Amino acid sequence: MKKIKYIIYVFIVNILFLPFSAHGDDASRAWKLSYKSTVIVLPTWPGYNRPGFGAPLGTAPAGTGFYISADQKTENTSFIMTAAHVIKNAKVVDIKDYNNITQQAEVVLVDLKRDIAVLKSNVKGLAIKTSQGNLNIGNPVCVIGNSFGLGLSLSCGIISAQNRKNLGFNQIENFIQTDAAVNPGASGAPLVNKNGELIGMVDAIYTKEADIDAGVNFAIDKELINQFITENYDLLIKN
Repeated sequence: MKKIKYIIYVFIVNILFLPFSAHGDDASRAWKLSYKSTVIVLPTWPGYNRPGFGAPLGTAPAGTGFYISADQKTENTSFIMTAAHVIKNAKVVDIKDYNNITQQAEVVLVDLKRDIAVLKSNVKGLAIKTSQGNLNIGNPVCVIGNSFGLGLSLSCGIISAQNRKNLGFNQIENFIQTDAAVNPGASGAPLVNKNGELIGMVDAIYTKEADIDAGVNFAIDKELINQFITENYDLLIKN
């Protein structure tokens, strides 16, 4: 009887912990396949009176971005996508890559209606791949972001909802809702699937009191990103 109970106990434990183990493997894979495409965005806003987390006066809180390829064929590209609100008032924008190499970037496109911007770097980086598959509620996802300006880090969760619109963040909205942890500094971060493929860009946190993660976070859907790229294809293909 004891042996039977032990076998049942082991079976239940294995069943309970298998999804977590698999998710951990998926998260590690997502990181390995996308972190080299992700950068820290460091805008400088002269006169900005909220320096944030030890940054010198006149420096805005940091954001995140990622290298993009307009045709999805070019592996190394000069163009970096981020959230427009991160850089919209910036006079100077620096980026820092996964090797902690900092360089200045030029703002080449700003779409305030969608809250999407594109920077151009003198040094090319590895373009992130965009997912061609369908998205479903419950799918595991990860964010690679520069939360609180501490450097790139990984947080994971699931797709909580899709097609969130009319939330009042942007004029044109189509959001993926996720419970993956997002905090200030992660704006512009890639939201990726287990294969490290782009499915959205982190844009907003739903909170009423403070800039802290409450598990209700929003990323611009890849379809809206693709619309933006299509509209600006002639510029973005000039790599």
